[in-house]
Amino acid sequence: MSDTGAPTGGQEREQRKAKVARLREMGVVPYAYRFQRSHSTAEAAAREAERVASGSPISLAGRVMTLRGHGHTAFGHIKDGSGKLQFYIRDDEVSAREFEIFKLVDMGDIVGITGTIFRTKTGELTLRVSSLELLSKAINPLPEKWHGLQDKEQRYRRRYVDLIVNDDVYRTFLARSRIVEAVRRFLIERGFVEVETPILQPLYGGALARPFVTHHNTLDVDLYLRIADELYLKRLIVGGMERVFEFSKDFRNEGMDRSHNPEFTMLECYAAFWDYTDMMGFVEELFTSLAREIRGGTTVRYGEHEIDLSPPWRRLKYFDALHEALGTDVRTAGAEELRRAALAHGLEPGDAENRGDYLDLIFSELVEPKLIQPTFVMDYPVEISPLAKIHRSEPGVVERFEPYIAGYEVGNAFSELNDPADQRERFEAIARAWKGGERETHPIDEDYVRALEYGMPPTGGLGVGIDRLVMLLTDSPSIRDVIFFPQMRPEEGRDKE
Repeated sequence: MSDTGAPTGGQEREQRKAKVARLREMGVVPYAYRFQRSHSTAEAAAREAERVASGSPISLAGRVMTLRGHGHTAFGHIKDGSGKLQFYIRDDEVSAREFEIFKLVDMGDIVGITGTIFRTKTGELTLRVSSLELLSKAINPLPEKWHGLQDKEQRYRRRYVDLIVNDDVYRTFLARSRIVEAVRRFLIERGFVEVETPILQPLYGGALARPFVTHHNTLDVDLYLRIADELYLKRLIVGGMERVFEFSKDFRNEGMDRSHNPEFTMLECYAAFWDYTDMMGFVEELFTSLAREIRGGTTVRYGEHEIDLSPPWRRLKYFDALHEALGTDVRTAGAEELRRAALAHGLEPGDAENRGDYLDLIFSELVEPKLIQPTFVMDYPVEISPLAKIHRSEPGVVERFEPYIAGYEVGNAFSELNDPADQRERFEAIARAWKGGERETHPIDEDYVRALEYGMPPTGGLGVGIDRLVMLLTDSPSIRDVIFFPQMRPEEGRDKE
């Protein structure tokens, strides 16, 4: 026993196992096959007046979240997917057998109850139980009532407990499903067709990232978990499917932080005959539509910021942003000049080697964190944009934009490169730059170049990080808060019960 006299976690587990044995001795199946419920708790509450007036019984099913016993009577709350409702049980209003079963019920158990709706003297809507059935006996106790599951690492590892005891977490994931559904509906209503492309790919492509590698035994070849689905979707544009989209699980063998997880969800969509300016308007429309549906308006709270998603969003050219941050124009600066600029502003070059690396480092450290209100950063350097068209009027940059909100990037869009000769040259330049190294690169995809040689129409492409979008619309500070089961280090030295 603990100093308080309360059972420890292990002791309580043993007590609950003993109750399972007792139930079996009574001929009770502690893990039922089904239960026919007539209402959810929310439906029972919504039709309260009708149920109270009629006095007709209803059946609810859910997890017992509280219990307050008084010998012959008890109150408690059950929770289902729609909410919570109080119940009241008396030993003279159910059978003797059912009350004996009830005395073996603990918090966390799942029960089915039937009875009539009424309001207590304190005004709480309550079900007066006339019959009870145990549906599932919980062996592991729920976290202590007043503190809940607070350890973030354990919340992420044991999301099933997190969902049970933290209503805000449950609502966040319901919102995630609503967001995905709303994005899908938005696209379909605008003529986009949902498709599926390979997760296992013979060549990884569509981004500059390090892949996960696996081996196919029958074919005896290495395959890669996709880092993006871009090149396959654009093959479909070549094939005449003029508007396509996919919700893709992508995998990048890279670092983890508040906005990065090795496995993440992307929306990618492509529209023939559009360019990146069309995509800017499309993104504004998408985000404002989602904000209205999910948050009830175009202004959303994220952390300490009030974010106004109403269009038009700010347009900021990439090199203008760097000029503002550094105090000097680096549009034509080489790698060494950029390295000195980075050092002068206290940045550690790390493994940066070339001009593109330094541009990316400076931008991510000095510009991104300040982009709080919705901003399209546009016209990126060609060195870090191998799949976008050269700008039609400005040398050295491509027609690409990334939308930034609350200090992080939430998407990426191009006027897609459809010149096969230019595409091959870009692939070959990257391959030369990284030849023999272990750094992020983009392999030459000969089949994709061949597809372009059949002719791809002018195309606008967009990728949106669904996890980051959900973070924004649910005011969640970490990507782990919006992924059901984020990647974690193996547990060491912890109780594995």
